[in-house]
Amino acid sequence: MAGRHWPAIGPGERLALNRMGSFDWDLRNGTLDLDEAAQAVFDLGPGEYDGRPESLESRVPPEEQLRLDAAFEQAIERGRSSYGAYFQVRRRNGIRQWSHARGRILRDAHGEAYRVVGIVRNATTELTEFTVISPLEADRQRMTAMVQGTTEVLSRAVTVDDVTAALTGSGGLERFGADGLALALVEGSTLKIIAMSGMGTEVLADLTLNRLDGSLPLAEAVLTQQPRFVTSLVELVDTFPRLEPHIRGRHGVDAAAFLPLVAQARPIGGLALFYRGRNRFSSEDRTLCLGLAGIVAQSLQRAVLFDKEREFATGLQASMLPRHIPQFSGAEIAVRYHAAWSGREVGGDWYDVIALPRGRVGIVVGDVQGHDTHAAAIMGQLRIALRAFAGEGHDPSTVLARSSRFLAELDTERFATCTYAQVDLVSGGVRAVRAGHLGPMIRHTDGRVGRPNLRGGLPLGLATTFREEEYPESRLDLVPGETLVLCTDGLVEEPGLDIAAGMDALADAVRTGPQAAGALADHLSDRLWQRWGSGDDVALLVLRRAPDPGTHRAPRIHLYIHQADPEGLAEARTALRHALEDWGLAGLADDVELAAGELLVNVLLHTEGGAVLTLEVLPEPVRRVRLWVKDRSSVWPRRRTPGEAATSGRGLMMIDAVASRWGVEPRGEGKAVWCEFEPVGQDS
Repeated sequence: MAGRHWPAIGPGERLALNRMGSFDWDLRNGTLDLDEAAQAVFDLGPGEYDGRPESLESRVPPEEQLRLDAAFEQAIERGRSSYGAYFQVRRRNGIRQWSHARGRILRDAHGEAYRVVGIVRNATTELTEFTVISPLEADRQRMTAMVQGTTEVLSRAVTVDDVTAALTGSGGLERFGADGLALALVEGSTLKIIAMSGMGTEVLADLTLNRLDGSLPLAEAVLTQQPRFVTSLVELVDTFPRLEPHIRGRHGVDAAAFLPLVAQARPIGGLALFYRGRNRFSSEDRTLCLGLAGIVAQSLQRAVLFDKEREFATGLQASMLPRHIPQFSGAEIAVRYHAAWSGREVGGDWYDVIALPRGRVGIVVGDVQGHDTHAAAIMGQLRIALRAFAGEGHDPSTVLARSSRFLAELDTERFATCTYAQVDLVSGGVRAVRAGHLGPMIRHTDGRVGRPNLRGGLPLGLATTFREEEYPESRLDLVPGETLVLCTDGLVEEPGLDIAAGMDALADAVRTGPQAAGALADHLSDRLWQRWGSGDDVALLVLRRAPDPGTHRAPRIHLYIHQADPEGLAEARTALRHALEDWGLAGLADDVELAAGELLVNVLLHTEGGAVLTLEVLPEPVRRVRLWVKDRSSVWPRRRTPGEAATSGRGLMMIDAVASRWGVEPRGEGKAVWCEFEPVGQDS
């Protein structure tokens, strides 16, 4: 190493030249572990570091922290597995030491970064030529880093809330080299402070809303569009007497800059920066402050415009959707609408709940093609037309066929998808049709989630164009306590993934969600819409049929057994046995299971749909148990006398043998077979 000229450093610094240490950064807990060698790189002695990244602020200047942050954030945004950056450490003797950090980014199954492990080392030997630079060059680098860091973070701000979060969040003050800041927005003839952070803000804490009358330094800067730099807040009292009760007796802040935020020659707000330990503002400092204020002004102007456009878009969308959802006895219904986070681009997603004759309710969720005001306008007309056709009492297939014809006759090339269902809240029968849309999901009383296979037709509008206005109807059963979920594709689509993954995620969220319809709707929104992001609109409708547990003396359970569910029979038998045990009637379990199995097999083999099973206790006049099995077939069972070699035909004979009595009753378009069982030893 002969011939190399080192800067004037002491023995401790010379020892650190060859140091290389490791770090472990837990992004979720916000802790940063440094081993002994890594602490030496930062010139930290024993007991000086507490595991918090903030504790390094005394060693890493703000502009250098911005350099590290930029390297890390760029790696995160581009999906890289590692990053590296050179930066300067300010040692305790004031000398700046070049260092280098390289980290490996660990991600979870969802691709989210949760941990960074790596090394940090003293890089003085390889960057010696940069260890001693002129004060002017150091100042220039500092200003450049501050401008670049502020520009980068505000370039990602979309809303006013994003701007305030960028200024007041982690690293916000460091980007401005300040110890405190306040951001204000012009609202008519007032100046409203919308964000404050750090020291000095207590001066403005009681002055968050003020008239633009020049009685305060920030308001004056906005009115005159001229900055004011002060190195003594106490001296401000002479010019601005309103500040006296807020400044007298307060210490810690020595200087401030009150900057107008001007965009397109119009003041839109103000920025106040507070400093401690500063006694002058050089011309370079003033230029830097004005440059930073210009960056904030441009970002804030874009954000204000976006928020206004967003308010317009969501207002237009809301005016097209139902203002009130009717309430129905026997069910709870919840609806949610979430607009895409894309300015004035509104979607054509909609929902509706329609009161129908004979105690039925119509529910619909749909989506008009496109994301613009035309889509929203078409949606509003189509929703009203479909509601009118449903209110006339037409069957679901006719409702969609007429809606398709209506859309085709409008002056538009747009089409629409939707799922429409009529629910009988008394019997639980559901008649559903689908026009190129997602089918429903049903959460059963045991927590399982089913996806009924609804045969579908073409989207509305296209069906008429291609003369295929056929919408085959599917019959479903919704037993008391079960929940039906309808949604648009924005809830289940994630860019780059197959929609099947989103449907699986939805099914899991429905399965684990709360029971109440409103709580479940919120749960699905939180789990999925926020997870996928906000690139598409979402309409969501949740209908839960009221539970029917009976009473303490006459308890009751309901189950639905799907025809295509091979495990349904076994699960039904288990549920029946558990219910009878809970009711103190375990002695009837074998007979009830046998009868239920025979009746259910008969339904699943000889009808086209599933079966609704009800088990209830009848306390009067003699306490007994009644089992119901309902289906949609109008063909009644008949007793047969099978031969010795016959493999079927003994079902009713077995029921007659184990049940006290049995019978058949008509139920709507189908029938219900029932049988009763009395505990042994009970008087008839």
